[in-house]
Amino acid sequence: MVAGRRAPRRAPRSSARSRRSASTWRTATGPVRRSPRSAGRVDPTCEIQIWDERDQPVADGIEGEVHVRSAYNMLGYWNDPDATAKILKPNGWLATGDIGRLEHGMLTINSRARDMIIRGGETIYPIELERRLDAHPLVAESAVVGVDHAVLGQEVKAIVVMVDGTDVDVDDLTRWVGETLAPYKVPTLWERRTDPLPRNASGKVLKTVLMGDAVATPDDHRL
Repeated sequence: MVAGRRAPRRAPRSSARSRRSASTWRTATGPVRRSPRSAGRVDPTCEIQIWDERDQPVADGIEGEVHVRSAYNMLGYWNDPDATAKILKPNGWLATGDIGRLEHGMLTINSRARDMIIRGGETIYPIELERRLDAHPLVAESAVVGVDHAVLGQEVKAIVVMVDGTDVDVDDLTRWVGETLAPYKVPTLWERRTDPLPRNASGKVLKTVLMGDAVATPDDHRL
C-alpha cells in the first residue's frame, strides 16, 4: 500500500541506489573451501562477464569490471537518466562497479572501480596493498588511496594505524610492502596515526574523508 492506495504491480524504475537487487552468485561449500577468497559460483539465473576499460569481455582469470545480465537487474536510478546511462549497457548488461575476475565459474571480487588507482599508466588495487599492510605485526589497520599527482596522474598514499604503544619506521613499511608487491605499487606517501580509521554505520572505511583535498607534487615522498 502507498498512502492508503494499493501500490502498482510493478514500479517503472528502481528507487534504490544499489546496482543489484538480488544476489548474482551463490556459495557452494566445496568450491569455496578450495578458493576461500572467492564469492562463490555464479548463480545459474544470472550471466556475469568481466569487461576491460573498452567494454570488451576478457579471458578467464583476467581482472576487470564485473558486469551482470539478469532478470533481477535494476531498471534504472529514479529520475536520474545520466547516472542510469553510465551503468546500463547495451543488451541488458549492468556495470556493477566491482573489480574482479572469473576463474572456472568462480567469481572473485577484488575492489571497487572507484577505489582503483592509476599511477603512471599502471593499475593498482588498494585492497592488495591493504592486505599486505594489515599482515604487519605492528599495524592495526590500514587504508590505501590515490591522490592527484601533476606528472603521474595519481600517487599511492597509505594511511596506517599502529598497534597501541608501538611504532614502525616508514622505511620498514616500505620494505615490507616491496617484499611481495611490484615496485610501482609501493606507496610513496605515508600517514601514520593512532586514531582508528573513519567508518560509516556499516563499518566501511570512509576513504573520501581520508583523501580530503591532498595533492602530491613530484618532490613529495612522505606525509
